[in-house]
Formats: sequence, C-alpha cells, structure tokens
Amino acid sequence: MRFLRITASLLMALMFLIPISWMLVVSVKDENMKITGALDWYKPPYSFTEYAYIFQETALLRWMANSLIVAVAVTLFTLLAASMSAFALSKIRFRYKRFMYLFILAGLLIPGEAMIIPLYQIVKDLGMLDSYQGLILPAIASPFAVIVLKSFFDAVPNELLESAEMDGGGLARVFFGIVLPLAKPALASIAILTFIGQWNNFLWPFISITSEELFTLPMGIPTLISQYAETYVRPMAINAISSIPLMLIFLLFEKQIVKGLSFTGLKG
Repeated sequence: MRFLRITASLLMALMFLIPISWMLVVSVKDENMKITGALDWYKPPYSFTEYAYIFQETALLRWMANSLIVAVAVTLFTLLAASMSAFALSKIRFRYKRFMYLFILAGLLIPGEAMIIPLYQIVKDLGMLDSYQGLILPAIASPFAVIVLKSFFDAVPNELLESAEMDGGGLARVFFGIVLPLAKPALASIAILTFIGQWNNFLWPFISITSEELFTLPMGIPTLISQYAETYVRPMAINAISSIPLMLIFLLFEKQIVKGLSFTGLKG
C-alpha cells in the first residue's frame, strides 16, 4: 500500500513537472530550429537570445516590478489592518462587537466580482484610477484574514495579556510585543496567500489601470504574447521569466505555504 502511495505521488509530481520543464526548455531554443518530434525540443543547441531581447526591448521587467510593489504593499497593509481588527474583535470589549464580527464574516459570502462596479465607482470618485493607490488600497480589506487571525487570537490566554497590562504595558505594547510575536504562524500563512493572490490578480488591474507603465504581469503578459502569436520560443521565454519569482518563493517557503494551507483549512 505504501508503494502504491509513493508511486501515485511521483506520477502526480511528474504530471506537474512536465509542462514546467517543457516551458523552460522551449524558452532557450532557437526559433528557426527544425522540429520533427516532441523530443527535439529537449535537444541542444540552446540559446538565451530571446531572454536578452525580452529584457532589452519589452517592458516585462517594469511590469514585474509593478507586480512586486503591489503584492508587497498589499501584503504588509493587509497584515497590519487585519491583525489590528482581529485583535479588537477578540480581546477588546466594545458595543456591537458581535454585530461587527458578523458584518465582516458576511464579507466572505459576497463574490469579489459582485463588488467590482461599486468599488470602481468609489475609486473613480476618489481620483485614484490608473495609480498605485488604486491598485493597492482596495485590496487591503480582507475579511478572510480578519476571521483567521481572530480565531488565532481567541486561543491566546486573557490572563497573559492582563498580566502584561498590570506590569505597565499599554494596549499597543501588548499588541506589538506579545500578541503579534505569538501569531507568527498565522501571519506567515496570511502573508504568503495574500502575496500569491495579488501577484496573480488580473481582474482589478485590468479594470482600474489604463497606462501601460502601470501594468502588472497578469495584464502585461497577454498584451505582449498577443504580438507573437505565430511563434513558440518568445512566448515561452516571457512565461518563464514571469514564473521564476513564484517558483523561487515556493522553493524558499514551501513549508510555510503547506502550513498556511493546512492552517487556514484550504484545500488545493
């Protein structure tokens, strides 16, 4: 039985690795090379001329930088806003706290697409269309992050916080000095999922951005690839370059990603 599980796992891994390896290999081929069979793609010679062309003649690196700026900013602000909101809902007494919790919880029931039109109108009225602010600020509110962090904060003993306050620690010191360090696993999970979600986000940038210099990767790649619909190598090189950052993130934070998925109860 153990042999069958290992074999099935290896076959599943191979199914995912074959298209990735094919993309990487094709991206370093010569566009004019004669191909008579699938295995010819894996045979030398190899060339990095398409990579050099993309770096020098396209705005792909600019779009990648935009995606990085947006993803990092949204992740940091989401962690700060969600953790403070979750802490208030979990540990601070105030009127209508139950109602606020249910109100935030209801946000999980509303599809993101249903909020696009009112969100666009608000951003337009604030004059933030076609800007970094318009890309970042609407994505900060995350009911999912608040609910997950509140569940974690609920498990922190109240006695621990009360003893810290008796020792002279204010609310801010208790939050930043005690609660947040204890919540590192939850924060790491939210950070990784938020970053990946923003890196791959297409719909909102597509609606709110019109300037090419502010394009993110999910917007820029289809625009760029459409110019090379008759070729194989250059589109594969474009996809390979845009995929490398997420591949590195997965390799570096594999354990945290797996923990994050299991911690939040998400299935693959």
